[in-house]
Amino acid sequence: MELNMKTSTSQSNLKTTKADAVAVFLYEDKKIFEQQITELKKLLKPQIEKITELESFKGKAGSVASAYTDLRIASTRIILVGLGEQKKITLESYRKAAAIAAKTAKTLRVKKLAMMFPKLPGGFKETVEDIAQSIGEGAILSQYKFNKYITPKKEDKDRISELTIFTDEDSSLKLISNGLKFASIISDGVILARNLVNAPASEIYPQTLAEVAIKSAKRYGYKATVWNKNKIKQNKFAGLLAVSLGSIRPPRFIILEYKPANAKHDTIVLVGKGITFDSGGISLKSSANMSDMKMDMSGAAAVIGTFEAASRLKLAVNLIGLIPATENMPSGSAMKPGDIITHYGGKTSEVDNTDAEGRLILADALAYAHKYKPTAVIDLATLTSAVVVALGHHATAVLGNDEELISKLKAAGEKTYERMWQLPMFDEYAKQIKSDIADIKNMGSRGAGTITAAMFLKKFIKTKKGKEYKWAHLDIAGTAIMDESNDYTQKGGSGVGVRLLIEFLKNFCI
Repeated sequence: MELNMKTSTSQSNLKTTKADAVAVFLYEDKKIFEQQITELKKLLKPQIEKITELESFKGKAGSVASAYTDLRIASTRIILVGLGEQKKITLESYRKAAAIAAKTAKTLRVKKLAMMFPKLPGGFKETVEDIAQSIGEGAILSQYKFNKYITPKKEDKDRISELTIFTDEDSSLKLISNGLKFASIISDGVILARNLVNAPASEIYPQTLAEVAIKSAKRYGYKATVWNKNKIKQNKFAGLLAVSLGSIRPPRFIILEYKPANAKHDTIVLVGKGITFDSGGISLKSSANMSDMKMDMSGAAAVIGTFEAASRLKLAVNLIGLIPATENMPSGSAMKPGDIITHYGGKTSEVDNTDAEGRLILADALAYAHKYKPTAVIDLATLTSAVVVALGHHATAVLGNDEELISKLKAAGEKTYERMWQLPMFDEYAKQIKSDIADIKNMGSRGAGTITAAMFLKKFIKTKKGKEYKWAHLDIAGTAIMDESNDYTQKGGSGVGVRLLIEFLKNFCI
């Protein structure tokens, strides 16, 4: 779905800001809370007393209360949202609080919501711009729901159409405006990714995924090139071809290029796994939850969403996107366990399990990435169920060969709350994917599945001179597909990776 939420900023105050509802953020610290409540009482007594006494609202993180204002201020309703203790405040605190405010407003059928920019805690290191961006992201993304195939109900029309962040400080207005603009554009990229991931495989398959990329590129000024099956074959992308053999839908290889005039000479390559449906192939998956495998192209969706956002934000960095896209289906023509694949670049792999197909298509793309002489290559893939066992749905596994690159990605992950946990890549793990009949096999033993999958990919990150380029692998299987909703992420596709990568790229440009 598209939210089409209008966003704006305003220099005004609580009394004069006109909206259907106004949200105010309060801290839990007793002295600060009492000061804030005292200020509100001057405007809203006895309504504010009703809120605090009858609903025991004390500013605790995640708490919310609302009341009519009896037109004592320009807005009809007031929504109070708790931020928690100041010493525990992070950007995620503001993101979650804004999401709670927006969700509450939606249940109240509010169309125009205004949020008062909060007073910053003493010593808080993040900027006004960062906080405004976080508030915007939380509010906008909380309104997302994939309801394209649900018969509309009257209440489905109840959504926030306009969001305003206001402040009475003239010096902050420009910074708040910049942050909210970033939030709006980045959220659009996340929503694009979510829509792609949540759509059924009958709607999003290799050809239509490529068409989405082409449409986005034409609209926002970057370049999209799509290879058909013949071009893929000519370029000897045998891993991508092998995985596609069981499907009647032909594969595609999508190349995205964003090269702004003001960019540095550095080039970042983003690689996204684009398995638009994964049945497991001959090594067939269990039928339980197989419908979720329409989301096995979450890495590809994140790359497309990132390119759209980066182009709209005019980030000063050269970007290349590589997306191998195919279905993995069982049929008489499908690849079989025991097959040998000669990948782009000449390295061979033994197919031990056809359900370990993502690494086979990523191998071709990672080997091809060296043509762009990259400063760094980052791949995103819903690669292993093992990562869900290890980290659940709260962290992405990151592995790679360059600690500085991983450190920067982790820092971006902390700021966006798309957090990562680094797993080791000790040489000893490589023994698990040693093949007797090929250079490597695509499946290790039961243990350390996420690591051995990354060890497989590592075999394909060589430059033409045989050296490894800087590389980080993000296994997003646990964070891209959510089993329940939270404040601003719904059950299903989360769009993970877009906010993370934009934050990384934004700082990379500085």
